[in-house]
Amino acid sequence: MQPGAHLGKYNCPVESTLSLIGGKYKSLILWHLVDQTLRFSELHRIIPQATPKMLTQQLRELERDGLLIRKVYPVVPPKVEYSLSSLGESIRPILEAMYDWGTDYLKEKGLAVNCSMKRYPEDKISEKL
Repeated sequence: MQPGAHLGKYNCPVESTLSLIGGKYKSLILWHLVDQTLRFSELHRIIPQATPKMLTQQLRELERDGLLIRKVYPVVPPKVEYSLSSLGESIRPILEAMYDWGTDYLKEKGLAVNCSMKRYPEDKISEKL
């Protein structure tokens, strides 16, 4: 099946976007893969609230949709690395806008940002553009 082929039922851009990144941990996974390659155990350490089963499911869906690349090394024990595809990299501005909006919302409610996500420095953002 072609990446994103299951999206044929969506004609709304927002609905299409949400179907790709709307899983419980998908945005977190994508965020943590910006500018780096991580192994499953590293992702699980960064996102401990995700059960191994749920993390595996979310990673498979992101790979199926063409947002990330899964590289398997033929070694024992198996070594698998995840990185963003070019399509996955293209969603970065959306993730950054979500982070900024959420930060403002939390501040407005008198709450501190307390999660594994950290804002990327502005110089890192401009390097990518």
